[in-house]
Order: sequence, then C-alpha cells, then structure tokens
Amino acid sequence: MPTLLALLVGFAGVGYRLALLFADVPPTNSDEATMGLAALHIARGDDFPIWFYGQAYMGTLEAYLAAPLVALAGPSVLVLRLPTLALYASFLLLSWRLTRRLGGDRWYALLVVAVLALGSDRVVKNQLIAGGGYPELNPAGAALALLTVGLCLTGAGARLPRWAAWGLICGVLLWVDPLILPYVLTLGALLVARRWRELAGRAGVVLTGALLLGAAPMLVDSIGHGRNPATAVLAAGGTGAPSDWADRLHGALVLGPSLATGFCSPGRCATWQLWWAVAFPVLLVLAALTAWHTLRRVGGGPGSAERVSAGVRLALLGGAAGVIAAYAVSNAAGQTPIESSRYLSCLAVALPALFWPLRQAARTLAAHRLTAQRQFAEVAASGEGGYRHPPEVESIKATGGRPAGRMARMAGIGALTVVAGVLGTGVAATVDVVRTAPDVHAEADRHRSLVDTLGALGVRNVRGGYWTCNRLTYATGENVVCAVVDDDLSPGFDRLPAYRREVAADPDAAWVAPVGSPLAARLDERVGAESGALDVVTVAGWRIYLPRR
Repeated sequence: MPTLLALLVGFAGVGYRLALLFADVPPTNSDEATMGLAALHIARGDDFPIWFYGQAYMGTLEAYLAAPLVALAGPSVLVLRLPTLALYASFLLLSWRLTRRLGGDRWYALLVVAVLALGSDRVVKNQLIAGGGYPELNPAGAALALLTVGLCLTGAGARLPRWAAWGLICGVLLWVDPLILPYVLTLGALLVARRWRELAGRAGVVLTGALLLGAAPMLVDSIGHGRNPATAVLAAGGTGAPSDWADRLHGALVLGPSLATGFCSPGRCATWQLWWAVAFPVLLVLAALTAWHTLRRVGGGPGSAERVSAGVRLALLGGAAGVIAAYAVSNAAGQTPIESSRYLSCLAVALPALFWPLRQAARTLAAHRLTAQRQFAEVAASGEGGYRHPPEVESIKATGGRPAGRMARMAGIGALTVVAGVLGTGVAATVDVVRTAPDVHAEADRHRSLVDTLGALGVRNVRGGYWTCNRLTYATGENVVCAVVDDDLSPGFDRLPAYRREVAADPDAAWVAPVGSPLAARLDERVGAESGALDVVTVAGWRIYLPRR
C-alpha cells in the first residue's frame, strides 16, 4: 500500500510540475535564456561552451542536456526545462531508494516523497529553471549518498563500478556547481574512514580517474586559460559593501530554511511560515544525536547495516549544516536573502536523515500503543470466571492498558504535529504558486506578442535592459539580437559581446523596454516629431522605439 501511494504521489509531483511548465510557471528570465542560447549554439554546432556565458564558473551541463531537444523542436522555454523535469523525477526515485536503504520503512519513505512532491515558488524555481547549477544538484547528491551506502555494505568485488560512479558524479559536480561540496566532503570522509585500505589500492585509482574525467571540462579550461573557478565562485557570494552579520544570520537561519524547504509564498515569507526556522535546527541536532548514539551503541562490525545507515545519515546532516554555514558567511545571505535562498536548494538531499527523529518518535508511540492494547486484551481475558487480578494488573486495567511513558507519548504527538505542520505549510505554499500562475502566464503571452510584433516590423537588432535582452534573443532563435544597456542608456553587461558588436553596426537598431520602467521613461524623452527622434510602438506591456529616418 505505501509503495503504491508513493508512486501515485510521485506521479502527482511530476504532473504538477509539468502542468506548471505548460502554464509558463515559474517565470523565465535572461539568465535561463543564456543557458538556452548555449543549448542553441551546441545544437547548431556553433559553439561548445564550458562555462555559463560571461563568467568563469558554473558549467553548462543543462545546455548539453537540452541541446538535442532544441535541435528537434527549436528554441523554447519548455524544451529547455524538460530535462530539468526529468532530473526532478530522478530525484524523487533516488530519495525513495535512499530512504529505504537507510532503513526507513515504506511509510517513512512515502513521507519523504510526499514532502518532495510539494512545490512552493522557490522550490519549483530551483528544480525547473534551467539557469545553471541547481536542478542537477539534488539528484546528484542523492545518488552520491546511495552509492556511499552501497560502497559501505557490498563486497569488494562489486565496489569498483560504484567507486567509478562516485568519482564521476563528484567530478561533474565540481564543474557544474560547488554548492554541493559540503555533502561531497562529509560522504567522502565517511568512505575514507570505512574503506581507507581499499582506497590505497585499485579503488583509489579508479575513483581518481573517474573524478578527473568528470571534471575534465573545468580542468581543461582552467589549465588552458589560467583561470581559477574557485576565485570566481567566491566573488559571486555577494558584491558591494559587506553585509551586517545580523542580516546574514537572519537570511541564513530564519528565512533560508523555510524558503529552501518549500514553506514560503512567492517572493515572501509570512510570519506563520517561519515556524520551520525553529523546527529545522532542532531536528538537525536531534537527528545528529540519534545517528551518533546509534554508532556508539550498535554492536557488530563497521559494515553492519545499522551502523552504515547511522554513518550516512550523520554525513548528510553534516553536509546540510555545511551548506547553511557556507551560505551564512556570504554577503548574499544578507543582501538578497529571498532570491539567494536558492543557494540552500540542496538541503532537500538531507531530508531522509533530517526527518529520522520524527520516524523514531512516531514508531515508539505506535509500538507502545500496540503493546498496551495487547496487554489490555490479555488482562481482560484473564478476568473471566471470577479470577481476581493482582494489584499491578488492576492498575493496567484502570489506565486503559497504556503503559507507555509520558515522554514517549509527548514525543510521538509532537512528531505527528511536526509532520502535519510540514505537509500543511507545504500545501499552502504550493497552492499560492497555483494562484499566481494566471498572472505569470499572462506575462509570458505579452512577451510572445512582443516577439511577434518585432517580427512583423522587420526589426533585426535592438537594445534593451539586461533582463530583456537574452530572453528576447533566445525566444527568436537569434533572429532578433539584443545588446544590453543600463537605465541611463550606457552600455550594460553583455554576456555575449558579439551581440553588442552586431547591434552597434546597425544604424536602424531599435530599443525595447517594459512599459513603466526607468529605461522606458528615459527613452520617452527622445520621442518627438523632430529629426533623429524616436517613434514608439506600444504592444502588450512593452514599448518598441524605432529610429526615425
């Protein structure tokens, strides 16, 4: 029964996200379009970029995954996101399998899948937007944890392929996005502690070779151009003046867990949705203590299933703590806590370990109740035929056959309350996404009208803001090329400098700006009847400025 329910819940989670994609949710942006342009260039054979255009970090794995679909169906947001939807589906499957391998029963695995099937605004953005570095992290992290369990339990002869897979995934992750690095370090430390003798032999060679293969794009580029991706990653942790530590801690410890786990409404966290900021660290500590106690208590060899489960759970919890710590020391946590909470997206990898205390408390409560019912039945049966019970039996009958301790009952009820809170808050945040879908779809329709109008006007080159340009260029399959300008009309940040050169060479290049934007207000000053002024065409929330000839 729980397996079937988990399958249905998983299909519901995937179906919900597929429906969002057809409704143009979550909203796309120019960063996602930049990955789309990379996929377009790969599909055409024009370019094979290693890094996200305009920077020396964040690998373009998503572009390579989408390139075959772009080649078949042409450029669109939907074809760009179908691979990320597949990555999400694989994450559900891997999380179910990981939970079971850790010793969780099917009902507990169902809980994990149910939580992951929900989708708040921040969660579906992390999972579906092909903007680089997020959709692939969670399935890769779950796969590493699952491989770690296998490497700790299986015989030596069956481990070499797992060592190769572990190294390959780590290498690819180092190229794509180092946000998952805390999990790599904690799971790797567990493997070193368990299999250090094996790693000194062939396994170490296989692991190293596979890791180098996975990281080959990064290594080749770094050696060839003398670039250090780590420097670029550190620089991306926030710009400008350093954030106040109070702001960083508020962003990382109060807003971060609630946003990343999927408990907040689009663009904001209501006060009642922040209860998870208290529950999360409590669960993290309790889960770590439970795993540590199991490691100290359980007998048998280091390869026993229960000890391996405890070790992997402890590694996952350590990885989650490391992710939060790394985020807390970054400027991004204080400067842009709502949007930057995407850096905590891989906290979901640790959910099978994080919820473990809830499982233990609920199981203890259920076991006590079952035992009490059996004892009461035995006592009641023994009372037939005028049999007089001793005082301790009379006590059991008087209490209704509930010998469970008060602490166990309180812990069990508390666990069920937290589970209800997790599911209830997640459902509320998911409903909020559905409510905003019509507005997001309407905005996407307005952008499609802009594309159609530019085509009808025969416009080939335009200038616009950063969040306009690459989105427009990708949507038109580079039939319209856009150069970025700031609100004061000065040149902006072009991730593909060739676009600026092409636009600069066109004397008839137009301008595009959203209605009511600062850029539109500045361009409106140049609209008039005099020679050299601009003519304006307004279409569905956009203004197109055409040079008068």
